[in-house]
Amino acid sequence: MSKYEVLPQQLLHEGTLVESNFFAPEPLAERWILRTHEVDYWNRLKALSLTPQEIRRTGFPLSHELVDREIRIANGTLMATLYARQHGIAMNIAGGTHHAFTNRGEGFCLLNDIAIAANYLLAEQLANKILVVDLDVHQGNGTAQIFAQEELVFTFSMHGANNYPLHKEQSDLDIGLKDFTTDDFYLKTLDVNLKALIDQIQPDFMFFQSGVDILDTDKLGRLSITREGCKARDRLVLQQARQHKIPLVVSMGGGYSPDFRDIIEAHANTYRLAQEIFF
Repeated sequence: MSKYEVLPQQLLHEGTLVESNFFAPEPLAERWILRTHEVDYWNRLKALSLTPQEIRRTGFPLSHELVDREIRIANGTLMATLYARQHGIAMNIAGGTHHAFTNRGEGFCLLNDIAIAANYLLAEQLANKILVVDLDVHQGNGTAQIFAQEELVFTFSMHGANNYPLHKEQSDLDIGLKDFTTDDFYLKTLDVNLKALIDQIQPDFMFFQSGVDILDTDKLGRLSITREGCKARDRLVLQQARQHKIPLVVSMGGGYSPDFRDIIEAHANTYRLAQEIFF
């Protein structure tokens, strides 16, 4: 969790961002949670009455502080949609909680911030076609389940084929990568597919789950993507959004390299590129 404190400090220290670039979200209004998550699940979550099995599946000890954190993260992504419409891009240092389903949490995710924000845009008629680009090493299974019947949201997940979750949901487009996939294949595959999707579905809003657990240094990732390859991935996504004038919200997602500096540098590169490309 310390990356959420260290990353802003690093970005401020190096001058990539200034204090006025940051915002701190309040808790999310319940009505927006209930546009994505089932009433029974939400009521039991906020009452801390999930079953022991459900709690184990999330990976966290359940507490009021944890639930409050999750609803603030979700509101951060929702608020970022409004900033992105104004400035082209906005980013949530947390977020990317793509393993949260309509009716359950798992994989350190309780509420699905990307899905909540996408449903907000649709409800408020602020977007007509949304593209979710999930490039965390783990499949965005919760997001895929939430939008399985929603034609206005296209889910694209490129992930480790043999990685968590064991059972994959069906996104609109899934690309499962072999263990030890390297930069060249990864970037060529992403480039071809992302450009084709943008041309095909003509999105007017994009979400990018930019987990850095694709790194070759990651203890859970099982891919062989260098830090420069991860940066090139981010550049590709950000440039496509900028070129096509598609507002973009970025959530940081996972990162589990033993050397903390690898995580911070890879995440910081996403912000550096945002400044370079959009501002």
